[in-house]
Amino acid sequence: MWGPYQVERVSPASALDRMRIPIVQAPLGGGPSTPLLAAAVSEAGGLGFLAAGYKTVAAVEEDLAALRDLTSRSFGLNLFVPDPARVDGDAIATYASRVAREASDAGLVAGSPEWDDDWFSEKVQLVLRERPPVVSFTFGLPTAELLGEMREAGIETWVTVTEPAEADAAEAAGAAALIVQGFEAGGHRGSFADRDGEGEVGLLALLRIIAGRVAIPLVASGGIADGHAVAAVLVAGAQAAQLGTAFLDTVEAGTSQVHRARLREGGRTAITRAFTGRRARGIYNGFMARNSTSAPSAYPQIHNLTAPLRAAARARGDGELVNLWAGQAYQTMTHGLSATEVMGRLAEEMGAALERVANLGG
Repeated sequence: MWGPYQVERVSPASALDRMRIPIVQAPLGGGPSTPLLAAAVSEAGGLGFLAAGYKTVAAVEEDLAALRDLTSRSFGLNLFVPDPARVDGDAIATYASRVAREASDAGLVAGSPEWDDDWFSEKVQLVLRERPPVVSFTFGLPTAELLGEMREAGIETWVTVTEPAEADAAEAAGAAALIVQGFEAGGHRGSFADRDGEGEVGLLALLRIIAGRVAIPLVASGGIADGHAVAAVLVAGAQAAQLGTAFLDTVEAGTSQVHRARLREGGRTAITRAFTGRRARGIYNGFMARNSTSAPSAYPQIHNLTAPLRAAARARGDGELVNLWAGQAYQTMTHGLSATEVMGRLAEEMGAALERVANLGG
């Protein structure tokens, strides 16, 4: 047991109830996600996740097979919901010229600002064939029909929300649980729409508001990097906490060396569209400073524009040209440990914090 305080079990059949430790590993798309990391977290008593974003269908299928070879425990897979919303073509072209000049100055090459849907339909078909225990969705709300189809296939569906209205819509559509993402979170905002002012609520406030409106389980995400913060969100109404940044510097993660180094150095975080065209939080660096005010809301066009530049910069260790996603509390994370060790430390801190809370009443 992880402490004297027990979270109310809302849905007895859910993957959340099968966890020995109420910690979910965030999917960590873009490189850090690996089957080794997901398996280690699940084996330690949490719920590991794989990221399907940015990967081909074949690569996702390989990851699923590798993960199932490593663990028989529950795990999750994350999908990006495509958003074909209209964008400002002139603004994209202007920004593309700006990025091309920056890439040229660094001796690198930019990509093309093309739209794609990240093979969403094909990945959905893979999910329905492979039936991972949990599938989470980010960047939007799938149709009620799709959520129902997955439910019929025995798959739990979780939806990332950043606003009370998004939570209402996701529950009404049939989501089994909500990932409540506060503004402190590292990486991309999971908002249904990429608009300034949308989803800019701190985690504890958002969690309490949503807890009073929905009846499905909540997984709290954003600015949680140690066990004390895990305890805080459990007390505030979450059934589990989702941590991403806390696992970035584990030995199993695929995080680049330049990213690991900057996580250890410190520095403030900020929200930017400069790297992908969608708001995301990372450690402040030169590319953000030069381009954040110019980048339009255009995902994945801007992601595809900057991806080759970032990959080349990452390979040569240039931390000023790459996205360094991190949550606001990243300076409380641990470094260089295995995911198993991180889970043990988180559980110990969480148990101590919950015991302290339980004893406050005398």
